[in-house]
Amino acid sequence: MYLHSYIPKYDLAGRIQHTKFTSGFDMPSARLAPVETNETQDFKQVFSGLVEHFNQDLNAPDDLLKDVMQGNKNVDIHDVMVAMSKTEISVNIATQLTGKVINAYDRVMQINI
Repeated sequence: MYLHSYIPKYDLAGRIQHTKFTSGFDMPSARLAPVETNETQDFKQVFSGLVEHFNQDLNAPDDLLKDVMQGNKNVDIHDVMVAMSKTEISVNIATQLTGKVINAYDRVMQINI
């Protein structure tokens, strides 16, 4: 019965952030801002940027490990482990992305004209 006797005292109504629709003021709402901008890059630029960053991510653990082995005080083994984890995630994403692109290409090639 002790667990039921504790009731948190939060002022939830006071913590609600009002928007243009809920307040009486003529304030711009952040919820109405556009999600996408018109200055987006084309597919080729985005994909080549991903490949470039992928190569940098693949080389980062090796470079950090060399720095640790040479006795650089600014780099420790934790930095190497974090870089290796980031590289592993990047490889998984690249593998999945490659599979999705190949599946999309196969589906496009199956379209009868």
